[in-house]
Amino acid sequence: MTRHRCRITGRGRRLDSVHKSPTPAPSTLRELRESGHRHRTVKAEIRENLLARLRSGESRFPGIVGFDETVLPHLERALIAGHDLVLLGERGQGKTRLIRTITGLLDEWSPMVKGCEINDHPYAPACVRCRRLAAAHGDDLPVAWKHREDRYGEKLATPDTSVGDLIGDVDPIKIAEGRTLGDPETVHYGLVPRTNRGVFSVNELPDLAERIQVALLNVLEERDIQVRGYNLRLPLDVLLIASANPEDYTNRGRIITPLKDRFGAEIRTHYPRTVEDELVLIRQEADLDALGADLPDHLVEVIARFTRLVRESTAVDSRSGVSARFSIAAAETAAASAVRRAALTGEERPVTRVCDLPGVVHTLRGKVEFEVSEEGREVDVLSHLLRRATAETFRGTLGGADLTPLLDRFGEGARVESGDLVPATELLRRIGRVEGLSKMMARLGMGEGDESPGHAAAALEFALEGLYLMRRLSKDETDGGMVYRT
Repeated sequence: MTRHRCRITGRGRRLDSVHKSPTPAPSTLRELRESGHRHRTVKAEIRENLLARLRSGESRFPGIVGFDETVLPHLERALIAGHDLVLLGERGQGKTRLIRTITGLLDEWSPMVKGCEINDHPYAPACVRCRRLAAAHGDDLPVAWKHREDRYGEKLATPDTSVGDLIGDVDPIKIAEGRTLGDPETVHYGLVPRTNRGVFSVNELPDLAERIQVALLNVLEERDIQVRGYNLRLPLDVLLIASANPEDYTNRGRIITPLKDRFGAEIRTHYPRTVEDELVLIRQEADLDALGADLPDHLVEVIARFTRLVRESTAVDSRSGVSARFSIAAAETAAASAVRRAALTGEERPVTRVCDLPGVVHTLRGKVEFEVSEEGREVDVLSHLLRRATAETFRGTLGGADLTPLLDRFGEGARVESGDLVPATELLRRIGRVEGLSKMMARLGMGEGDESPGHAAAALEFALEGLYLMRRLSKDETDGGMVYRT
């Protein structure tokens, strides 16, 4: 169960530190009215909370990187206008992540009729059961509270998705209990009604069969549902958001025209447009703490540049895109290589080095869709792009540094062997003492606390690789690693 810190709601009520309810929580309709609670639609709720955050300067969509000046202004306008919307973008652009953050604009807690399957508001019960309870109990109608995280529903559109999954169907168990087919309470509600008074997301909408898409027409326009010919009018209060790939959405035309017309906004997403945004994304999303390895900043930059070069490569199918998960997985894979080395060699503090990057190519090549003409050359293409990314990072960090003391270590016939199973202390012994190492480490963003042998080895090995890529050293690839020489 998700835990939450103590917070204060808009009505000044203190919340328990665990995910339960406001304290004190009105438990009847009478108490709810006396508390001054105001009923708003979901879209009005999101609009008012969004505007409040805009005025205060508070973060509206925490954790979203690189969309501040492009995607988010369009999204904010759509939400303020109260529009259902479609997010268009290639895979791994953060569409689902962005949709989920919208739930943070809902009120922290919201009242509902206790036991209601579709979250009816106590002021305006909609289903047959809640209307009957309201008539029977009056002001003593029992009230429960729902956290905003529980007011989000999501369905990945697949060809086997049915109308019953989304909207609802007759419940045979209720029929077996003796109720008649004409009784609206025999309906088993689908995912959309069960997210009433919340946010519902249909991911990859074009993959939904056209006859199933028709079932969403009433939800978007008339805001009600129909189940197997029942004379059932159930007004829904829901913000509907869909995601789609532009290729499916525009070229193949797999979203039926009437459904396209009913969405109020169409918003395009994109991959991070700057290296800085890519760096923030990797640091934010890669689960490096769990691995227990340090990934120095210069290697994060190499991975960020590598990802961008792969996206821009003519050898890669641009329609498929290169997911942000590629760079995240690359960072985790490189760090995992350092952890593996530490386990095998007894290093106390694993620090990722340049020698840990080549393994990324072999592990992640399946995440990239190549052009047909490049079949069989996938590893060569990715390895070349990784070298380019390393060279670009070297020029930006150590390109202007005086590396003469390091070059002086390579006298006639001198060589330094490294590899992903060579521990840091051994690499340092092989290189020997290098003047200006601390300045080199400072240029690479290694400050206080980064004086370990692992960090020193990471800096020196990166410098050696950069000198090789700048053609000031030679390098021989071996089964166990690489050998740098003059």
